[in-house]
Amino acid sequence: MTATTITTIAALLATARTRIAPAEARLLLGHLLQRSTAWLEAHRDEPVDEAVDRQMSALVGRRSAGEPMAYLLGVREFYGRDFAVTADVLIPRPETELLVDIVKEKVGVGETAHILDLGTGSGCLAITLALECTNAQITAVDVSAPALAVARRNAQQLDARVCFVESNWFSALPAQAFDLIVANPPYVAAGDPHLSEGDLRFEPQGALTDHADGLAALRHIIAHTPTWLSPQGWLFCEHGYDQAGAVRNLLQAAGFTDIEQHHDLAGIVRCAGARITN
Repeated sequence: MTATTITTIAALLATARTRIAPAEARLLLGHLLQRSTAWLEAHRDEPVDEAVDRQMSALVGRRSAGEPMAYLLGVREFYGRDFAVTADVLIPRPETELLVDIVKEKVGVGETAHILDLGTGSGCLAITLALECTNAQITAVDVSAPALAVARRNAQQLDARVCFVESNWFSALPAQAFDLIVANPPYVAAGDPHLSEGDLRFEPQGALTDHADGLAALRHIIAHTPTWLSPQGWLFCEHGYDQAGAVRNLLQAAGFTDIEQHHDLAGIVRCAGARITN
């Protein structure tokens, strides 16, 4: 008769820590067991069945190969809320929260406004705006049907009212005017070494790079936005760490005025905005 080897939480974590960071090991095992890291610590001698052992081993292998924790856990926090993420969408990042702060300043929490989010991905920006600016009407577009499925799931889970449209930027939108347009488009240039490093290796490339100079999507959005803005309406875009001057030039060339540039928490100019006043 073959003896059964019993694996404990402590043993499983010890094995995982030989390949990945201890904190990551705790998060992954907690995710599998649906328990907090504090619970794991208090139940270190708790036995773990073979199915969890196999699942944990698979997750540790994927993480040790560099796959982002957000994809392994299926969730990432943005503006204090948890958003479901899959490999079909970019992982929400803290610097994009700057766009939320800017919109709240321009629109106000209780004011009525029609806002468009271009390239919504997981929906983190559009959904957050719907929940923070409670009287705003939010429309969000993305060219990717799988990304929109993730965004709709997030909106349902967070009880946010957002109108989602499958569209290549403005192309499938019915004619209308928006008080404010926001966009976090692909702005990494083709061939940028960052695309082959870290989390970016696993994220959808079409949401990261325009496969050109990094300004193609921004150029398109800025050129077409005036047709879709209400009088005195604003456009705000996130852009690359080294694109502040180029984006300012694009806004000026398109006839925008009152150009604003906003720094992220690292002190980098990360967002640019302006409006058409004529």
